[in-house]
Amino acid sequence: MKTKKINLTITGCLGRMGQQLIKSASKDKRFKINSLTENKLQRKKIIGILPKLNSSEAFKKSDVIIDFTIPKCTLEVLNIAAKQKKRVIIGTTGFSLKEENIIKKISKKIPILKAGNMSLGINLLMYLTEIASKSLGNNFLSKVFEAHHKFKKDHPSGTALMLGQGIAIGKNKNFYGIMGKKYLNKKKFPYGKRINFNSVRKGKIIGEHEVLFSSGKEIIRLNHEAFDRALYSEGALTAASWLIRKKPGLYSMRDLMNFK
Repeated sequence: MKTKKINLTITGCLGRMGQQLIKSASKDKRFKINSLTENKLQRKKIIGILPKLNSSEAFKKSDVIIDFTIPKCTLEVLNIAAKQKKRVIIGTTGFSLKEENIIKKISKKIPILKAGNMSLGINLLMYLTEIASKSLGNNFLSKVFEAHHKFKKDHPSGTALMLGQGIAIGKNKNFYGIMGKKYLNKKKFPYGKRINFNSVRKGKIIGEHEVLFSSGKEIIRLNHEAFDRALYSEGALTAASWLIRKKPGLYSMRDLMNFK
């Protein structure tokens, strides 16, 4: 018996991740790309599909929408998806606390999987960060370093913030209460009782992340380096095929990977 393919909409189809998602989904037999969207009207077809603006017309035949865009666009996508009861994978980063709360509210109506990073390795790193933070306790200060290509606009990256959240969870503290300073392109940056971040933007770096703990007598480093953008798009597709069986709610890659 032939398995029914999952119909996909990829938003922001001309962006870096949009292009990568098209490439990965085109090779994956579980999916059929049903529609593509962009924030401006397009005249050129991509893989035989003319991109549309985000609309109920663009989403109507989709099972899952994958969105790696900007917060304003993601909220637009979610509002339309909620009316049509569509599932949404969110890889967008840089949401404000108010926007995070809107996403939570919409997830009561539709299944949403949201991750600052879709990589299996990064989500394992997040898990290890929580364990390390809990085990090391308050005698260790911490900080988070990340590096990305020169075109990445937001800083710290969504993944760096996710790792900061992991430190906070380990210490059983509110992340926003212990978030420290956010540095950009510094060669050195300090540890603190609050979590300091340093972001580097240069060249074509796909993604480097490092969590550091120091007691003053020793340093513990947990790090991850990405070599191929496909690991994010393949992770998003794995998430899409997992989400298809879920009820409304806000899920993460952690739920998919079954970490406790």
